[in-house]
Amino acid sequence: MFDENYQFSVVDRFIKYAKIDTKSDEESEVTPSSAKQFDLSKVLVEELKELGLTDAEMDDKCYIMATLPSNTDKDVPVIGFVSHVDTSPAVSGTNVNPQIRKNYQGGDIEIGEGKVIDAANNPELKDMIGMDIITTDGTTLLGADDKAGIAEIMDALQYLKAHPEIKHGTIKIGYTPDEEIGRGADHFDVAKFGAKFAYTIDGSTRGEVETETFSADAVEIIFNGINVHPGYAKGKMVNSLKVSAHFLESLPKEDMSPETTCEREGYVHPVSVNGNEEKTIIKMIIRDFIDAKLEEYENVLEELCKATVSVYPGSTYEFKVIKQYRNMKNILDKHPEVENNALESLKRLGIKPIQSAIRGGTDGSRLSFMGLPTPNLFAGGHNFHAYTEYVAIQDMEASVKNIVTLIQVWEENA
Repeated sequence: MFDENYQFSVVDRFIKYAKIDTKSDEESEVTPSSAKQFDLSKVLVEELKELGLTDAEMDDKCYIMATLPSNTDKDVPVIGFVSHVDTSPAVSGTNVNPQIRKNYQGGDIEIGEGKVIDAANNPELKDMIGMDIITTDGTTLLGADDKAGIAEIMDALQYLKAHPEIKHGTIKIGYTPDEEIGRGADHFDVAKFGAKFAYTIDGSTRGEVETETFSADAVEIIFNGINVHPGYAKGKMVNSLKVSAHFLESLPKEDMSPETTCEREGYVHPVSVNGNEEKTIIKMIIRDFIDAKLEEYENVLEELCKATVSVYPGSTYEFKVIKQYRNMKNILDKHPEVENNALESLKRLGIKPIQSAIRGGTDGSRLSFMGLPTPNLFAGGHNFHAYTEYVAIQDMEASVKNIVTLIQVWEENA
């Protein structure tokens, strides 16, 4: 039973972390992609040591690992908890100014700068009546993705330190950089981490236990044109920008676009275009829950490339597929105890489980295929990557309880 008199520090921790700018940079080729991610990571290493995890360390690529030693005689599998320090490059993370809105009573939430968290498009709000909600001030993102997760892991460690009577196996903590740009597991040393199973605390709604993600590839398409002086271009110039525009306009609009798909439907999605008359580069992402469909979508795209250059004689294209990650369900189905123990934890806390498939990915997707089966658990945040991001204090506290209870479940079931 969780100590109901426990004084949570998760809110103070979260606000402290949120104010440290850690936005990653998708154009960077180094790790971490932004040096400012070290600013938060250095703080976390010191806090971990203060909590008794004396081996806490950060490597030169901003990966943190730490160990809470076992205090039980049982042979409990080593369990890890993982979150990421970076925030999305989509919205500014500089001068974050969290606002606590106590005792929410329903309706829209005006956060400032003309921005509104509207109840109609945020159905989760109906379950937050009476809760205290943290929002931005409308000028930045909040950073609940995933600083809420970090704060919750840290507060769970604080709880275990305050309650040494709770028996647990060895617990590993891992904080990664660059998750938001798809590189969070690039340099994660699974062998050094030493856990048999792990959980990312990077989900949204209270009760989420996510064991399935999209499978994902990236596609880079280059259209080559023929550039001559525009004053003498008649019959000679082939403008790669116009070739690219023709290709983009030809993309399926009804059944393969993120704007028109939901639930278990996949999509193709252009994310950037950069070029001139001579050469234009289009970067795309491909997503589906079924691995084989990725190749189907990629074949569709290449056929559209062929059709496009046929309309512009003299143009050529280059087509490159970059494998990203695969549906972690393929791995987690082989280790049902990982999900079952998470569901048992929620049951003990009286939290209704939400077993949904993520229309996206987490570090756990890659880690699972690297030998560390890692589902995703709720951290409480909503509207990730947006000015309208928010998180309820009570949901963060519920996550802390869930982490502690889950640790107990693993020890008791050993």
